[in-house]
Amino acid sequence: MSRAEFPRPVDRRHLPAGPLHLEANEAERKALAERFGLVSIDRLVADVELTAEGGGIDADGRLQAAIVQSCAVTGEDLPADIDESLTLRFVADTDANYGEGDEIELDEDELDEIVFSGNVFDLGEAVAQTLALAVDPYATGPNADRVREEVGLDDEPAEGPLAAALSALKKG
Repeated sequence: MSRAEFPRPVDRRHLPAGPLHLEANEAERKALAERFGLVSIDRLVADVELTAEGGGIDADGRLQAAIVQSCAVTGEDLPADIDESLTLRFVADTDANYGEGDEIELDEDELDEIVFSGNVFDLGEAVAQTLALAVDPYATGPNADRVREEVGLDDEPAEGPLAAALSALKKG
């Protein structure tokens, strides 16, 4: 396993009988915020039920987080709450039906398949990656429209020779 900021290793041979509650401590949240380019992560919890299914392990649950990110326009701190369902499938590399370098086409139910080596997979890293995917990279705050207007990035049509050429291309 790589250096994970939120490591929660699970041995597929000894799955817990009930749901797992994962909660990132302050140091883990700080490291994840740095990794994902966030101002801060004030809360990160996940409740996950693991079930052995065929050759893999299904993980179903819920991820909840309170983050502060930068507004994409103004750079101001922008608090956001994240509440996402979590559906993942862990598959041992020996059970995966594709080889390294092979071109593959995934069905919809295979999109969240995570291949791991050996008997241990990192549920915390999967939760962290799910958080990263849930963050809106273009989130804007209440002052974004005003700042766009101030710097001339409003929705007015562009003028000039390049704008005319682009407009002609769009029409043609």
